[in-house]
Amino acid sequence: MKREIWFDKLTRSQKQISMTFGFNDLRFEVAYWYNDVDLHFLEEKYGQENMNKIYFHIMAFEINKLVSLQPKTIDLGDYARFHTEQFESFWQKIVRKIWVQWRYENNLPHYKEPEFISNPVESQLKSIENQLELIKVLSFCGGGKDSLVAMKLLERARIPYSSFAYSSSVYGTQQHQHDLIKRLLKHGTQCNHHALWVFDSFIDSPVLQLYPQYTSKSIKSAETPSSIFGSLPIVLQHGYHHIALGHERSADAGNLIWEETGEEVNHQWGKSFEAEVLINNYIQNELISNFSYFSLLKPMYDVVIFNLLKLDIEGVSDTHSCSIQKPWCCKCAKCAYVWLNYMAYLPVDLVNSIFKTNLFDIQENQHWFYEMLGLGEHTPFECIGEISETRLAFELCRRKGLGGKAMDMYFQKFPNLDVAPILEKYLNIDPTQANIPFEIKERIIPQIYDAAKETRQYISQYC
Repeated sequence: MKREIWFDKLTRSQKQISMTFGFNDLRFEVAYWYNDVDLHFLEEKYGQENMNKIYFHIMAFEINKLVSLQPKTIDLGDYARFHTEQFESFWQKIVRKIWVQWRYENNLPHYKEPEFISNPVESQLKSIENQLELIKVLSFCGGGKDSLVAMKLLERARIPYSSFAYSSSVYGTQQHQHDLIKRLLKHGTQCNHHALWVFDSFIDSPVLQLYPQYTSKSIKSAETPSSIFGSLPIVLQHGYHHIALGHERSADAGNLIWEETGEEVNHQWGKSFEAEVLINNYIQNELISNFSYFSLLKPMYDVVIFNLLKLDIEGVSDTHSCSIQKPWCCKCAKCAYVWLNYMAYLPVDLVNSIFKTNLFDIQENQHWFYEMLGLGEHTPFECIGEISETRLAFELCRRKGLGGKAMDMYFQKFPNLDVAPILEKYLNIDPTQANIPFEIKERIIPQIYDAAKETRQYISQYC
């Protein structure tokens, strides 16, 4: 059976990019809508072909979700003129690292990323230079606790920033997503707010149900790379030289080692320090030379991040993290993890006012807590912290007098948790494992060290 991804066409208007592509005889469309980008202006300023190159990269990281249908080849069509050795190596490494989870879930240890039918060419375009410099930092805001902590670090460092929020079909009603994010942003002092709407016919399609011959059990996408490339028109339009995200150090840790291949399976690899450096260097070398992408939270673990929320407690009620039913479904691994840590580090009455139920007693969460504690084959494939961070949060909840079905299971499995080695690791701050530019790092890192000290003092009240 032929299994080929193919590029069709990309069109754009002033504020919209429309991409069509397909797999075998199936056609899909993704549309990007920007609230304050003039693509015609950017084409005049930077040249049509330079912008075409950026559009191509946006499309390339939208089509990679079709790898979930086990393609053998990719036909770039008219866009093969942007197929360089650098692009091929970069794209395939992203796919190899992110889709290892999908291969594991589908028991495909020997499946390799698809091959391009075109041959690499020498690039005729050098990376362009962003010609504006207004507000330097564009801070991504997804509406969760990491977004709140990141923007407050910038504010306390007196670094001006603007916010960027994007919505996707995968998360439900688009306007609801933006409304939730705006609620959180009311607690910040951003200079401007930029928005992107992503409408995706592939994610919304019943392809797996109607085409069982493709034998895929799940769909995987590269959300972080897609969002970064999707933000580049905003970067050029408004003169940002830095984009900042809130990816914590725990994202560097995998869920398991796949015995059959020896590979680490990491659901969060796209948020890892390795991915951060890879994406940053590629964009600088190939697309925008005076650009940097980094995570403000990369030097620290969730243990410190959750405790930092106490400095901005008024914003916590307006955070959300659920990927199933925003703001909270209360029955998924992400909700269970965030609730657990909110209970561990924040006032119990505040957390009860947000969730209005004890997630320790919800049946669906028993499985998630079991895996998070390291008792299953692997931790849940979600954006959550490491096993020992979960155990520490359980221990803090136990010593705060919290109970429930999952707490009974925890105490049975861990009647005497040794907290000391956990604190030794998770209160450690490592500025070297962060891609933060020096002029920003020197204002942020002292705050993070202070936060680690305060976290130790807080935990010492209970442990």
